Amino acid sequence: SKATVSVLNCHHHTPTLITMGLDDLAIRFILVGAPGCGKGTQSPAVVENFGVCHIATGDALRAAVSKGTDAGKRAKEAMNSGKLVSDDIVTTIVADAMDAPECKKGFVLDGFPRTVNQARILDEMLEKKGHAIDKVVSLTVPDTELIARLSGRWIHKASGRSYHTIFNPPKVAGVDDVTGEKLEQRKDDAPATAQSRLVTFHSETKPVLAHYEAKGKVSAVDGNRSIVTVANDIGRVLGATKAFKAFESVFASM
Repeated sequence: SKATVSVLNCHHHTPTLITMGLDDLAIRFILVGAPGCGKGTQSPAVVENFGVCHIATGDALRAAVSKGTDAGKRAKEAMNSGKLVSDDIVTTIVADAMDAPECKKGFVLDGFPRTVNQARILDEMLEKKGHAIDKVVSLTVPDTELIARLSGRWIHKASGRSYHTIFNPPKVAGVDDVTGEKLEQRKDDAPATAQSRLVTFHSETKPVLAHYEAKGKVSAVDGNRSIVTVANDIGRVLGATKAFKAFESVFASM
């Protein structure tokens, strides 16, 4: 059977998918990247390319609590008592999410594991299932660029539409294109907060990357280039060399 391979050609909010067939692949990997690096843009392309599921910790946690799973109940108890959800509980929730039917061809983990302890527990849980993390893709972008990307974000709260002062500005500064209502900036995206988020990200992520580098599983991809170029490189790292190479002449003419 064949899986669809797609590469995103994104201009503002209108991505175009160019597709071709690729033999089914089962791949389990982690996408690592700082806030603003483009993970949110690249994850859907990876899901489309490889037929894998996308697992984000926050989404998986909310789903487990909503469904009332054993781990979800334990997580809810911890949150209700003002405690942090333990690594064991979080990793169990993520592992449970991997068992969903849509994950039969593999998964991309987004924002997890955040600590070496979580990475070790994850490795052990996968080993019991006869699996392992195949690749860790690290999307790298200079901090100065990330701060510019993050602090330029503005949103229309009611609709979720997002804009960027540099990359995707509204027709009228500070105003939503559709409704004419005022745009807002999330506290997380203010320059000082953006800097703080990056410091936290680097301190958390370096040990996790070192853990998987020791296993020879980390590949860095320069995320400070066009969306299509980054998508091609991620594809090559994950084993879609022939399929992605076939698009190079198409993109060169764009």
